[in-house]
Amino acid sequence: MPPAEGPRAPQGPVGAPPLATPETATPEELERAAITISVADLEERVADTRDSWETDSMYEDILETLEQESGDTPGSCTPEEASRLRRELREYGPVVFAQRTLDSGRYTARKLLTAFNLKAPAFLDDCPDEDFHPLLTVAITRELAKRAKLTRYNTVNDAVHLLQRSSNVIVLTGAGISTSLGIPDFRSKGTGLYSKLEHLGLNDPQEVFDIHTFKDDPTIFYSVAKDIIPSTDRYTPTHKFIAMLHERGKLLTNYSQNIDNLEIVAGVPNDRLIQCHGSFGGATCVECGYKTAGEDIFPDIRAGVIPKCPRCIQRLRPAAPKRKRSSEGPNGRRRRRKNGHDDDDDDDDDDPAYDIPQAGVMKPDITFFGEDLPDEFSKRLTEHDREKVDLVVVIGTSLKVTPVSEIVGWLPSHIPQLYISRQAVTHINFDIDLLGDCDVVVEELCRRLGWELKHEMVTPGRITVKTEEGYKSRHVFTKETSE
Repeated sequence: MPPAEGPRAPQGPVGAPPLATPETATPEELERAAITISVADLEERVADTRDSWETDSMYEDILETLEQESGDTPGSCTPEEASRLRRELREYGPVVFAQRTLDSGRYTARKLLTAFNLKAPAFLDDCPDEDFHPLLTVAITRELAKRAKLTRYNTVNDAVHLLQRSSNVIVLTGAGISTSLGIPDFRSKGTGLYSKLEHLGLNDPQEVFDIHTFKDDPTIFYSVAKDIIPSTDRYTPTHKFIAMLHERGKLLTNYSQNIDNLEIVAGVPNDRLIQCHGSFGGATCVECGYKTAGEDIFPDIRAGVIPKCPRCIQRLRPAAPKRKRSSEGPNGRRRRRKNGHDDDDDDDDDDPAYDIPQAGVMKPDITFFGEDLPDEFSKRLTEHDREKVDLVVVIGTSLKVTPVSEIVGWLPSHIPQLYISRQAVTHINFDIDLLGDCDVVVEELCRRLGWELKHEMVTPGRITVKTEEGYKSRHVFTKETSE
């Protein structure tokens, strides 16, 4: 009697190399499997279910609303468990990963979603587990497209060491580095600028910064511009920290999404700064292209007046104003037609006499939605920075706006990346998260670096740092100020 057969090795798709089990595969085989087996293989496993959905794009549209932290809801993966599962996905590839989790019965698709920081959508609450497979496929695709975290960097001291040794640091900044001056960010709930624009009746608050909306009706932008123009030449300790990187010969480039121009005020030189979305540092006439300093239009903005081009105004002054033909006779009496009607009935809104030339509107040199980013953005990134960078530091931005949000994914994946902000993000894998008020985080980093951070907003107080439970590379900074 022939010996009983042992468990059969899992079989891959037709034409693919046979799959070894994780227990018997060599590291080389696992690496080859991760490269040769695509997510398309996993999609084939749930093709029947996927046919019941219209398109993959519907999943992409709802992913942002489904994002959550691991462990936030009952029945979800713990942070440690989620980290291990994401690591196994990259190590074994999607097919072996599915065999180890779904096929083995160790996990449901519903629970596995939480390993990728997604919660199950409410409309699938009463559905069988197979209905979660398409969404899980998209989640896996997104995860594999992300840069993998460098596991050797985890602690605050690791971050300090990286800052000490690096000499070509890319700093990517957002509105969070200016909020301590009272300048609102854009997306914070309740306090962000977008949440305060509901009274304008726009379909999307971002329309305030849409170039087509501006050209159609500049009053919409200028109704809120007074809340975001720089009202001071002060800058924050975080701005100072970036300038200190330059002073120590470490700053390669500061890519700023801010339009307040405070990096320049703090001492970051123009040749080390890319203002990705432009700034209020200048203004340009939309009609004749006349340029002036941004501060020249600030008085009008603060007064609630749409700033007009001084060159256009000057050009129009010498011309005699066009007047409509008088309806009065030589004696001041109104002319009457032969039919007895007043000559006023001859008014015509299309009469060219009404086309009185108008001075052009001055537009701040900020990049509106629908406008191209400055040429320096892509040129600097592709021709200069990508080959030189040795550390990336992202500060005060949730990285939601493309193409700036794509910078971190486009840079070489082996370059360490630090993230400084109030809350962690889940759509990008940073190596170390330093969470809290940006000014507090950089103050503590400077203390550990031995750099003296001289700034009027740096006040006495004790800063505590705690590692967030379940995340060995996520650290929360708080400051207790003296009474």
